[in-house]
Amino acid sequence: MTVPADGLPTSNFPTGSFTEEEQRGLYRAIYTRRDIRTFKNDPIPADVLARIIRAAHHGPSVGFMQPWDFIMVQNTDIRQKIKELFDRERQAASSFFDEPRRSHYLSLKLEGILESAVNVCVTCDPTRAEVVLGRNSIQETDLYSTCCAVQNLWLAARAEGVGVGWVSILKQPQLRQILGIPHHVIPVAYLCLGYPIEFPPEPVLKTAGWRDRLGLENLMHFDGWEEGSGDGMWEEFRSVLAETD
Repeated sequence: MTVPADGLPTSNFPTGSFTEEEQRGLYRAIYTRRDIRTFKNDPIPADVLARIIRAAHHGPSVGFMQPWDFIMVQNTDIRQKIKELFDRERQAASSFFDEPRRSHYLSLKLEGILESAVNVCVTCDPTRAEVVLGRNSIQETDLYSTCCAVQNLWLAARAEGVGVGWVSILKQPQLRQILGIPHHVIPVAYLCLGYPIEFPPEPVLKTAGWRDRLGLENLMHFDGWEEGSGDGMWEEFRSVLAETD
């Protein structure tokens, strides 16, 4: 990767096939990405943070609409308000669980709002273009596109050794008010970024006994939801999938 003085990668990457080393690097980022909640006190250098955000901006979007904006949150007072909002919503959410699951839920660390180096709120502006190629039939493609930017951000952060935690226990109207987000703009993801204490070998919620990863073989369908058993041309695929799951 060519990195100029300002720390941003240039766009002159080769467009052909990946080398085996590059392939392994991509899959490593995917399979070792984690939802991080505990962070070191180390700041993220400006060039590293810029590379991560630029990678998010290069996410795919339907009709090339690019509906995202990135609100970088460093101010302690603002983060404290976000933390208080989280605490209220977490208590409210706990009422949906019976004991002992309620106590288990409340024991989980589900955010790093104050401890992380920086918070990033990724938003979706559905009015970025009056007519978007490909959005007429599925209006929500602007939200889906924004989530692609979030995934790019997450994988780029993992490649840089930076952890990301998605804080979803936040009510949108209150979050919009705290951050001064216009009424037509949708806050999609509130993210905590920082150098982690560790990248755990397994997802934290799996290790904590909250939920296991679903078996991929039970999520596969062939030629329709109820149609086909995956025999014939899919037999080898299913066999390989079972070996590598």
